[in-house]
Amino acid sequence: MKLKHFFYTVAVLFSFTVVKAQTNVPADFTKGSVTLADGKVVTGFIKDNMKKFASITFLDNEGNNKKNYEGSDINAVSIDNTNYMCLSGDFFKTICIGRINFLQKVSNAAGKSTYNGTEAIFNNGTEGKVNDYFTYSNNSLKLLNKKTVESFINNDLASNPLAVQNAKANKGDISKLEEAVKIYNSSN
Repeated sequence: MKLKHFFYTVAVLFSFTVVKAQTNVPADFTKGSVTLADGKVVTGFIKDNMKKFASITFLDNEGNNKKNYEGSDINAVSIDNTNYMCLSGDFFKTICIGRINFLQKVSNAAGKSTYNGTEAIFNNGTEGKVNDYFTYSNNSLKLLNKKTVESFINNDLASNPLAVQNAKANKGDISKLEEAVKIYNSSN
């Protein structure tokens, strides 16, 4: 009889330990979600390796399954209320979303190798460097820099005069185009 009580006590203690392990965020991880290539969204804990390795490490809510995802393996990731889009193997912070997505590059996947069986495939990544700004619309990614910003304002935002006016008021400061893109996205 004492053995039976001891067994139940140990079982109850282990169940509390498991519950406690599920609620604690593991070291170096943050709560988040990953949108897989097939569109399925999984939630758990994420370790940000975007800048260093153009990847993330995902740990499920139970803390059991750990998996590394390259930018080319997934569509998007959300870490602590910050959203990232994955395009051509690179991660982009989403500054604003709509008909035109305004993005900032946070990784460089150029030259990174992945394997299809035993065959190495090298990723070209995207143009530009980390912290550069981009727009993404109609499945087209455009780098915004001193040479291209005027064309973006005059062509892509042209159908909304208020957005063009706002963009030109920023005097070429690409980081401040967020408001102009929001104005453009809010119009029909």
